[in-house]
Amino acid sequence: MSCFLINDLTAQTQQPNILLFIADDMNWRDCTPYGNTEVITPNIARLAREGMRFDNMYTATAMCSPTRQQLFTGLYPVRNGAFPNHSQVYPGVKSLGHHFLDLGYRVGLIGKQHYGPVESFPFQYFKGRQHDDGKGRDIDLRKIRTFMEPESQPYFLIVAENQPHTPWNKGNPAAYDPASLTIPPDMIDTPFTREQLTRYYAEITYADSLLGVCLKYLEETGQADNTIVIFTSEQGAQFPFGKWTCYDLGLKTAFIARWLGKIQPGSHNAALTQYVDVVPTLLEAVGANPDTVQVGITNTQGDDGFDGKSFLSILQSNNQQHRDYVYGVQTTRGIHQGSACYPIRSVRSNRFKYIWNLNSDSPFYNVVTTRKNDIFENWQQATRQNPERHAWVMKYQQRPTEELYDLENDPYELNNLAEHPNFQEEKETLRQELIDWMEIQGDQGTATEMKALERQHRANEWQPCGGTTCND
Repeated sequence: MSCFLINDLTAQTQQPNILLFIADDMNWRDCTPYGNTEVITPNIARLAREGMRFDNMYTATAMCSPTRQQLFTGLYPVRNGAFPNHSQVYPGVKSLGHHFLDLGYRVGLIGKQHYGPVESFPFQYFKGRQHDDGKGRDIDLRKIRTFMEPESQPYFLIVAENQPHTPWNKGNPAAYDPASLTIPPDMIDTPFTREQLTRYYAEITYADSLLGVCLKYLEETGQADNTIVIFTSEQGAQFPFGKWTCYDLGLKTAFIARWLGKIQPGSHNAALTQYVDVVPTLLEAVGANPDTVQVGITNTQGDDGFDGKSFLSILQSNNQQHRDYVYGVQTTRGIHQGSACYPIRSVRSNRFKYIWNLNSDSPFYNVVTTRKNDIFENWQQATRQNPERHAWVMKYQQRPTEELYDLENDPYELNNLAEHPNFQEEKETLRQELIDWMEIQGDQGTATEMKALERQHRANEWQPCGGTTCND
């Protein structure tokens, strides 16, 4: 059992509810608070005006199942066992479900699960599809309205909808003019890119409307003042250099927290933070001591606590320092149309990102590269008369062993400095930091990658999803 120490101040006051709203495959930058004023996101923008925007929040894996399970457990993917996509944690691993139930909370989830086994995630489940097939409503928020009513027990509610994960079939693409869109430097400006963005942006607007429903329910139930509300964008979208990579477009996530009267409205914070820090933070926010929690599994040093650490001080005082490094791990083996073995690891400081492609002699494959008449093929054709841009596009599939980026001067990670003589000391520092972290996690690189299929449960085994097919 978890052992909690409750601070006296919180014990004397009403514990806050927690509402965690998770988008699905959304680039961190594609909403108003993060600078994309072309995407219509009034509810995300409202949260940012009323709360704190995190400018450097990272998931450790740019895939749905590992991302959600690290977020729910406070443990990095290799340690908790859910490092490939469509995977599950080791038996006995505990999640926020256990920790908050022990504190007297009601814990519920509606929508996409992508976790397992169910014993590690004791959530009251309100159903929902695991993937949007375009046939009717994939999430019915009316099912959570009663759960959000005030009771003697506070609640922790996760709303995990499916947008803007492909297929982009929700929302109104006509609300966006392809010709007027701004194309960022890490995309190739083609008519096809612009058309795809209209469909993708329409889904973000649709997802924003669902967040608006949740905020309305909070007001209707009188719970807005006593609820910590978090919006996060999960990992990057299915564009090249986004999902299934360790680039910032894949690992960086939008993260906005509102706690009326506790968090300074309209604030933003640049501290390096990671998804594994979220559960420890929320435990401390409700008065528990996360340092006393046993998570059900140890690391290689025998530590049975969280990998993450609380950033409550950031929320309360806007402290701008939390971590020195954030980490990334990509397991390509076992993903749909993925490479047989293409492990990727990364570490990022405030300024630099180091990426280690452990099997770089092999090509990198996934559905982005294999879909015919789609974005990657379009970009290849469009850049054939521009050798520099064409080489950059092709790097998505054939990469060097090491990559190093100066994110202060190259935020789109276009200029690899791994062989530059002026940056060798920085590269070696980051490389050693990454190796040390992998050792603590029990991550053996290629050997771990080859165990990926052992950790997966296939699509038809996502039984708690209410009879729907799980496909990602």
